Amino acid sequence: MKAWFLLFLVAFNFLTINLKAQEGSDSSTLVAVSQQCPDFSFIDENGATHQLQDLRGKVVLVNFFATWCGPCMQELPHVQKEIFDKYSNNPNFVLLTIGREHSQQEMKAFKDKKAFNFNIIADPKREIYSKFATQFIPRNFLIDANGEIIYSSIGFDENEFAKLKETIEDQLN
Repeated sequence: MKAWFLLFLVAFNFLTINLKAQEGSDSSTLVAVSQQCPDFSFIDENGATHQLQDLRGKVVLVNFFATWCGPCMQELPHVQKEIFDKYSNNPNFVLLTIGREHSQQEMKAFKDKKAFNFNIIADPKREIYSKFATQFIPRNFLIDANGEIIYSSIGFDENEFAKLKETIEDQLN
């Protein structure tokens, strides 16, 4: 009986934290919908340095993940099939998938192993991630053409992912 009660408490706490995180009401989120997205620089897979502000005029999806994160591994195939494959040829859309606490070498090996087609940016010291949050992944931030955050999510949930896809579609039409 004690074991069942303990299991219930652990499950309840996990669900409560996950729901709170998905609502964006947790203190780990440092940016909010309707705010300007913080600028950051990143190095692409070819070694070129870019600034987020250089992407103004485009809809940008920033996705944070880690290779050890179960929900991230559930989400990334959806990102590939339902977002990247659909919008990769749209000149008004950019996907920035960022591997939190991973090196460029790790990201290349991961991308090759998983056969993803989208670019993956390394963020080994959480320098980019720390502008958005202090903990919890996966995270998505959708930025409109004016640089404003218009959508934010934490964790992976198919219903929430459907909202993300709908918001991208709305922005690109």
